[in-house]
This record gives sequence, C-alpha cells and structure tokens, in this order.
Amino acid sequence: MRKILDKLGFTNTNTERKTVTFGDASVVSAPGGRGWTWLSVGFFIILWCLASIFEWINPIFWPPIGAVWEQFVFIFTEGYRNFTLLEHIGLSLYRVLMGFFIGCLVGIPLGFALALSRVMNRLFDPIVEFFRPMPPLALIPLVILWLGIGESAKIFLLFLAAVWIMALATRSGALATKISKIHAAYTLNANKKQILFRVILPNALPEIFTGMRVCMGVCWGTVVAAELVAAEAGVGMMIMVASKFLSTDIVVLGIILIGVVAYAIDVVMRYLEAKLIPWRGKS
Repeated sequence: MRKILDKLGFTNTNTERKTVTFGDASVVSAPGGRGWTWLSVGFFIILWCLASIFEWINPIFWPPIGAVWEQFVFIFTEGYRNFTLLEHIGLSLYRVLMGFFIGCLVGIPLGFALALSRVMNRLFDPIVEFFRPMPPLALIPLVILWLGIGESAKIFLLFLAAVWIMALATRSGALATKISKIHAAYTLNANKKQILFRVILPNALPEIFTGMRVCMGVCWGTVVAAELVAAEAGVGMMIMVASKFLSTDIVVLGIILIGVVAYAIDVVMRYLEAKLIPWRGKS
C-alpha cells in the first residue's frame, strides 16, 4: 500500500525520517506530496462538473465546465481578437516578468538601503509606506498622461505593484540578521562589503524569495488593470472585453489561465528556493 501511495505522490520520502516536523521549514517546502495537490484539484473539477450537470448555478454567474472547455478549444485553434491564445498568454507573461524584474532590480537595493542606512531609511521609508497600499489601478490616468498607452505604461504599472513589496521583504530579511553573526564576521577581519554579501545577503535571501513569490502573485493580479491601458492582446484584455458582453465562459477561462501560469511560476520559484537556499529554516 505504501508503494502505491509513494507512486501517487501522497507521501514525502524526504521527511519520513524526521522526528520533529511541526515548525520545520524544510518539511513544508520540501518537494513531494503532489498527490494531495491533484486530489484538491480533482475535487474542484468534480464539484464543477456536478454543478454543471444538475444546473446548481445560473450560467450567467458561473458557466458550465463544458462551455469553458469549448471556448478554450475555439480560442486555442481560432484565436481571439486577431491573436492566438498562446500570444495572449505570452504578452501577459512578458509584461508581468518585465515589471517583476524591474521591480526586483530597484526594490532589492532599496530594501538593503532602508535596512542598513539610517539616512536612507528616513528619506525613503515615508515614500515606501505611502505608495505600498496604493492600488496601481488608481494611477492609470496619470500613467497614461506620463507614458501614453504603449507597453511602457503597462510595465510601469506592474513595476509599481512589485517594487514596494520587494523593498519591504528585503528590509525585513536584512534586519532579521542576528547581530552575533555580524560581530563574528568582524572578529574575522571582514570588511563591510564581505559582511553585506556573505552575512546579511544570505540571511535575507529567504525573505527575498518569499517577497518574490508574493510579488509575482500581485503582478498577475495587476495585469488585468495594466491591460486596461489600450491593450490589443493579453489575458487581462480577454477578461475585460468578455466581461462587457457578459461572456462569463471566457472570463472564467482567463481567470483559470492566469491562475495556472501563476502557479507554474510559483512551483519553479519554490524549486529554485529549495536549491539555492538550502539553509532556510536552519540558521
């Protein structure tokens, strides 16, 4: 029986020998146990099928699973608004990744500056705390005035969604460094550059990766708003156009596509986190 469960992925061989699991970060983030994931997805699909068969939900509020599948096949083969489905996904993914990358490029150094410099913290902390809770949707009129309706405007909105999260996550990770580690580095004649890259940065990386995962989810949630800026293609554009005509099957299809792609990216990031930060939860 155990061999069958192992093949289905319901057990995690990496953690079977552990005597203490509660509170162990390596247990939660370790690979394996995918069978439970498929079980939860299968339960949702079965429930959706039953709701479609017995008409438990009005289609105008939530479409039948067959209608969504038909729209997926049609858009995948024929396209939607002169673009194929892969082109819609590719353009949305490009915008998200560009906004996310630039947000990390600016937010991570800004977070270290906030954590390590009292002057920088006093200068930029009010700015970060002011813009952090502000939804990018509120800035769309200004972004159109500043950058027009091209790709730069959409990427800038996604950048605004990412940069503040990365700055706060980096600052939190840097400030969590134990002072005893820094004192130990100084006793070994380490300079400031070595302390930054060999002590503070490794300690902050778990928080940075957590911020990146949260940031990626927020960027995918913001792509719908970003593609309001005169987008000709993109999953968000599909959702917005379909909502105007009450095409809930296309709306749900777009939501599913965003969720699937976002989950796939998160799985890749968790894999990279496990490989690049093996010390997480052990310091």
